[in-house]
Amino acid sequence: MRNKFLGTGETGYHPLRKIKVVLSGLRFAVLYDFSVAYKMVLSAIVLALALIFQQWVDFELILLATGLVLMAELFNSAIEAVCDFLETRENEKIRAIKDIAAAAVGISIVVWLTVVMSDIARLVALLLES
Repeated sequence: MRNKFLGTGETGYHPLRKIKVVLSGLRFAVLYDFSVAYKMVLSAIVLALALIFQQWVDFELILLATGLVLMAELFNSAIEAVCDFLETRENEKIRAIKDIAAAAVGISIVVWLTVVMSDIARLVALLLES
C-alpha cells in the first residue's frame, strides 16, 4: 500500500488488501503473543454467552472493552518491537517508553477485567435463575 507521507509502496487503495493486512497482523499477534490470544478466547466465550442470553448491552460493552484491550496490546507489542529494533542495548529512555506502553495495557486490562468479570457474574446469576 502506498505511504502518502513517504511516497513509497504500491499505488491505489484496495480495501481487501487492507483487510488482509489487518487479519495477518492479528493472526501473528494471536500466534506469538499469549496475552492477545487468551483475551480473545475468554472474550469470545463471554460474548457467545451474552448473545445466547440476548444481553445486548453486555455484548456491546464486552466487545468494546475487548477491542480496546486488544488495541492496547497490539500497540504495546509494536512499540516494543520498534524500540528493540532501534536499540539492542540497555537504554533508560527505551525502558521508559516501554514502561509507559505497558502502563497503557495495564489500565486497559483492568477495565476489560472489570467488564468481563461483572458480565460473567450476571450470566452466572441468569443461569442459576433458570
